[in-house]
Amino acid sequence: MRGLGVRDLVFHCVGDAQRALVALHTPAPGLPDRDAVSHWRDWEPNPVGAANGRRWIRVSAGMFLDVGQLRELYLETAAATVSAAAATRPADLVATQGHVLTAGDLMLTLAVEASIHHLDPVTELPAAPGPSPTALAPVRVTLDGLLGRPVPLGWSDEYYARAATGRVPLTEAERRAPGADADRFPLFS
Repeated sequence: MRGLGVRDLVFHCVGDAQRALVALHTPAPGLPDRDAVSHWRDWEPNPVGAANGRRWIRVSAGMFLDVGQLRELYLETAAATVSAAAATRPADLVATQGHVLTAGDLMLTLAVEASIHHLDPVTELPAAPGPSPTALAPVRVTLDGLLGRPVPLGWSDEYYARAATGRVPLTEAERRAPGADADRFPLFS
């Protein structure tokens, strides 16, 4: 995420894991109104909201004077999330962010978000490995689903994830290839 350091990003990921824990323990009645792709369709650029969110994350993350404590909180919360996900059937319906989706689709959305966030610190930590091809494959599927077709460029999965989420600007040539769809970028952030 632009404007966040590594500590801030870890704190943001703690929040994602907490949201997953809550959702996995919040059964929902009825039918799903979102899936792993349509979950992202509610995203709209909001510069003021994004700036306020970044500020809240920075301030909150800064309260952890020892980054080891934040690391431990993330590892504990992520482990609890994995345990809860393993105990939940993929077809079970869960509620999150005002919507209903299957637990399997929830986990896919979280995997996509985690993979994209994994790209963020590697720009500041060039020796750190990026997400694996296996982690980036559902990101491509999600982005193509939001675009409504495969992106008409020979982008790697990593570059596509960066470009389609606004982490790298599109060049003029890249803006021409998808035609009018280029104006829809970023597909989400």
